[in-house]
Amino acid sequence: MEAIDPRATLDQLVTESGESYAALSRMLRRNPAYLQQYVKRGTPRLLAERDRKLLAGYFRIDEEKLGGPRANAAPAVVQVRRLDIAASAGPGGLAEDDRLAGGELFDPRLLASLGVREDHSAVLRAQGESMSPTIEDGDRMLIDERDRRIVARGGIFVIRIDGALMVKRVARSGDMIAITSDNADFPPTPSLAPNEVEILGRVVWLSRALR
Repeated sequence: MEAIDPRATLDQLVTESGESYAALSRMLRRNPAYLQQYVKRGTPRLLAERDRKLLAGYFRIDEEKLGGPRANAAPAVVQVRRLDIAASAGPGGLAEDDRLAGGELFDPRLLASLGVREDHSAVLRAQGESMSPTIEDGDRMLIDERDRRIVARGGIFVIRIDGALMVKRVARSGDMIAITSDNADFPPTPSLAPNEVEILGRVVWLSRALR
């Protein structure tokens, strides 16, 4: 059986996808030259397990093709914990703690395509209309608890401010954190210092019932 060359595999994937090594390296939160050095110079010798898993999920390939262990048969479903709290898409719902309410079943291929691990994610419900039409009242949100980095481009995060749990669009603005709603009827929250905002995770997937 012919041995798999992870570097050649990754090089081919990058070429065929039109992605850049620098962009993929930044996705991994690495130096922009990280993946190019891995492929072209052989440094590092092996991809870190986390990087390998994220790349395999991004390209939707078996991790083995990037130098990982031979995959066992994937489970039909995996369980992500569900929190019995609502993240307010409005003024902010009070939540003293994160109450576990069983689990939500997901296709592992979906989680892989999102670059999410079931043991570092959670499902909770949105409440309110301030993020409409992006997120509606009652939507179930999957959050990636590993993704808590706020940058200038911003993203949608579940956050906690003074004990109030909410889902908002959050971005870095100089030394401050800008917090806004997608619904124009709701005024933006005054910018806050980073230590005033607890980031729980980025919203990466939504599920809603058709009414």
